[in-house]
This record gives sequence, structure tokens and C-alpha cells, in this order.
Amino acid sequence: MAIVVVGGHSRNIGKTSVVAGIIQALPEMRWTAFKVTQFGHGLCSANGEPCDCETAEHTVAITEERDAGSGTDSSRYLAAGAIRSLWVRTRVGDLVEAMPRIRKEIERAENVIFESNSILRFLRPDLYLSVLAPTVTDFKDSARLYLDRADAVLVLEGVLKQPEWKGISLRLLERTPVLPMSLPDYMSDEIVEFIRQRLSNLTTKKY
Repeated sequence: MAIVVVGGHSRNIGKTSVVAGIIQALPEMRWTAFKVTQFGHGLCSANGEPCDCETAEHTVAITEERDAGSGTDSSRYLAAGAIRSLWVRTRVGDLVEAMPRIRKEIERAENVIFESNSILRFLRPDLYLSVLAPTVTDFKDSARLYLDRADAVLVLEGVLKQPEWKGISLRLLERTPVLPMSLPDYMSDEIVEFIRQRLSNLTTKKY
């Protein structure tokens, strides 16, 4: 089994497109895909946007997406070819509460792919890809914490210089491969080949 994690330092920088692109490019992996959203502190559980919808009744929710055409992030995974697509929602700081259910779902899967940074606190994936947008100043603490664990960083057109981030040293990435993403799908042949090579030993052992 392969466990792949795709994270990134902010919203709307292409993370979901990258996950969908990997699923579509490697259908033989028969992916189970997880979207992890943490709510609270003013963030909405539905879309990650600022709001005040947090309630005390639900600290953990895991739902399986059935509709590949609903337009949600989890539906995009299904549309791309995922065997199953699960949306994990927890209150900020409570992801640990969801881990028993997540681990059971992993046991059922052939290969899994997560869109999350925070899941790295609980899992050691076979591959962690971090999506970076040098022109976006926001930099999540979870992305900052795990940036030096990235097996590769994905940047539009592969250009990573003079980013707008504050307090993030590029020295952390001196030995990390920088792979180009291309619009409109935020993917490239280089990304697919990198993943194939890194997972080839795992798939050889398994099959």
C-alpha cells in the first residue's frame, strides 16, 4: 500500500487539483482519497472560508462522497477516478479523534491519498508533496511545521524565487526537488514521473 499526502501553505493554490490530477494519472493505484478539513476559530467546515458556523455538537464527521458531479473537492476526486472519496471534518486540534476511523478506512483501501498537512502528525506517508505559491503571503503553521519533510515541492512552472512569505527560509528546500505545475490542471509529466519512480518499489513489493 502507498500513502501519499498532498499539502500546501494556503487555500486556493491548487492542492485539490493536484490530488485529482494524481488520481487521474495513476488509475491503476485504485485510490481512496481523503479531504481533511479542520473547523473552528472562525473557519467553516464546509469550505474552509472564514465564518462563524462552528457548533459544539459535531467535533468529528467523516462522510463518503457519492456524487461525482456535486462540484465539491471530494466529488472532484471521484470524478478523477478515485474508488472512494472521504471528507474528514474535525474541530481544529481534534484530528486525533478522527484517527481510529481514518486508520480503519486505510486498512480497507488499496492505496490512499490525503489532501492535508495536519495528517502528517499521525502518519508517515510514503510520499509528501507540498504545493507552494510564491506570490501568496499566507503560510499555514501546519505547512511550515512539515515543510522540511516534503519529498518534493510543486510550484507553477517550477519557478521558486523571491517568495512573498515572511519568516520562511528557502534553505529548508535546498535539497528538495522542485517540480513544475502547469495550468490549468496544476499537473505536469514531471510530477507524474516523480511519483511513479518513488512508488515503484512499493508497488513492486505489493503486486
